[in-house]
Amino acid sequence: MNRVLAAAALAALLVIPAAPVSAQDAQQDTAAPPPARPVFYGGSIILGFSGGFRIGAFPMVGIQLTPRLAVGTQAGVEYVNYEDPGGDAINYGGALFTRFRVNPRLYLHGEGQYLSYELPAIGNTTDREWVPFVLLGGGLVQPLSGRSSAYVEVLFDVLQHDDSPYDDWEPVVRVGVAVGY
Repeated sequence: MNRVLAAAALAALLVIPAAPVSAQDAQQDTAAPPPARPVFYGGSIILGFSGGFRIGAFPMVGIQLTPRLAVGTQAGVEYVNYEDPGGDAINYGGALFTRFRVNPRLYLHGEGQYLSYELPAIGNTTDREWVPFVLLGGGLVQPLSGRSSAYVEVLFDVLQHDDSPYDDWEPVVRVGVAVGY
């Protein structure tokens, strides 16, 4: 059931057109995105409930290479409270990402992420492992005011490393704010 929901969410992100808010926005939707500022910054909040409770913050900075293509980096930290076998941990790491704008409000996202996970083990010990991720998906951007915008993205870990906390096709949902993107 989770795989069906995840596939439907990804399909919806890729095929739902962004609805214009005004006549001026409708004109912009048919043209190329407005000229972007070269540098953007912001961040996202991660909140999860699969296999326990997870909350994190990942600030980002990026650069517009073209009006449609951007690259960037992010670093962050998260707190995890594991259900089984129990316990909590602080995980940290970073990522490099690429975003391609399909239209002014819809983008595709690819990311290579490397996080240091404190994995619960049997007994009173824990193991810390560096876990790689390859996250693919897309996002929606909603302008807020001036240069700021809110975004939501749905990503999937396609690498599925043995120590990945994500099940097959479990979506990684991020909500964030950016300035200049």
